[in-house]
Amino acid sequence: MNQLSGKIAVITGASMGMGEAHARLFVERGAKVVLADIADDLGAALAAELGENAFFVRLDVADEQDWAHAVDATTRRFGAPNVLVGNAGLAGSNTRTADLSAEEYQRTVDVDMRGIFLGMKAVLPGMVEQGGGSIVNISSIAGFAHQPQSPNIAYTGSKFAVRGMTKSVASEYGRYGVRANSIHPGAILTPMLQEAFSAEVQAKVVADIPIGRMAAPREVSEAVAFLASDAASYVSGTELVVDGAMLAQ
Repeated sequence: MNQLSGKIAVITGASMGMGEAHARLFVERGAKVVLADIADDLGAALAAELGENAFFVRLDVADEQDWAHAVDATTRRFGAPNVLVGNAGLAGSNTRTADLSAEEYQRTVDVDMRGIFLGMKAVLPGMVEQGGGSIVNISSIAGFAHQPQSPNIAYTGSKFAVRGMTKSVASEYGRYGVRANSIHPGAILTPMLQEAFSAEVQAKVVADIPIGRMAAPREVSEAVAFLASDAASYVSGTELVVDGAMLAQ
């Protein structure tokens, strides 16, 4: 159970849903984990539950100064981060393009795209200095093709961008020992999904999944842990799809 021993991980959106599952698994596997989120109470409570190898930092992923603070706090507590899990995301409303406000579009892009960029920008200097690291960004199957159940153009566009930005960093920083990969979940049973989709829509989604069910968040966490670990030492610039064969159809 020491798969992630020696890893110092910053996980964004870590207070609930997939982020919480990632944080729990990382601590279980031996990592030191910084739970970074805007949900102060939930994040602090989870960090306290996870014990001395976890602590909470308030982070708005769209704020560059917050990122500087988060990396500094991580370095002072555990050392420079050598793993970043870009998990924080905003789905937004299920709105057609012509009806989507520019304000909602920008809010989604700020979290889902700008947040990924700022996170990588913040941790890369430290990773280069220590001779390497692993970045795992959470995209979506919507990063390959717009899905009927995808909320809107801002979400789909951002998930495509995450895929491309991750590849760019993998190419630019591979020579420094930094790996970057994206994970593309399908239907994962999280609070965000349950909030975004009615029970009727959820049932329709399940009907289109060859495996016949949505995934538990921990099933994605296992993929994240693999890419963060040394077992994936030659895996970089790629996409790992965790979707129960939805894209295989």
